Amino acid sequence: MSSAFPEIYLVRHGETEWSASGRHTGRTDIPLTAKGEEAARGVADCLKGVTFQAVWSSPSQRAFDTCRLAGFGANAVKKADLQEWDYGAYEGVATKEILAVRPGWQLFRDGCPNGETAADVGARADAIIGELRPVAGNVLIFSSSHFLRVLAARWIGLPPQGAEHFVLDTASLSILGYEHDLTEPVIRRWNQR
Repeated sequence: MSSAFPEIYLVRHGETEWSASGRHTGRTDIPLTAKGEEAARGVADCLKGVTFQAVWSSPSQRAFDTCRLAGFGANAVKKADLQEWDYGAYEGVATKEILAVRPGWQLFRDGCPNGETAADVGARADAIIGELRPVAGNVLIFSSSHFLRVLAARWIGLPPQGAEHFVLDTASLSILGYEHDLTEPVIRRWNQR
């Protein structure tokens, strides 16, 4: 399913202790597990034969280590706007625990106390999209789940809250691109392992 137009390859970081247990991991910088490192190395196989004009990574250890283990660390540029959602008071807390004290809470609708809202993350995603559109070639991005979900939603013109309908597994690969011309952004593949 190759395209004549540039494609944006999105890679969610490999597993960490917190991603495995469902804890919100925004700005806490924790390493990959051994399983996460193995999966990150496996990303390289999915990207064989693809040429990239640029490789960008979140500055987080988990994203950059995934990038490095996949074989792209030497060419990667760290971009602050690719950081995961700032969960504020919910950093390190699982959704189940949040719902116990705040029934009905939804990240994409309600945001996080002392953290970011969906609009905040959407503004960062829009800035990244502004940098992506003029690139005349494929771009490879390593980041985290909720940010990449918002990036995909904004890519196809949905509000940031529309990201609630996308799910990303650790060490998954997704591809954004275009259909008939550069005015028709689409999601070409999603959450592949």
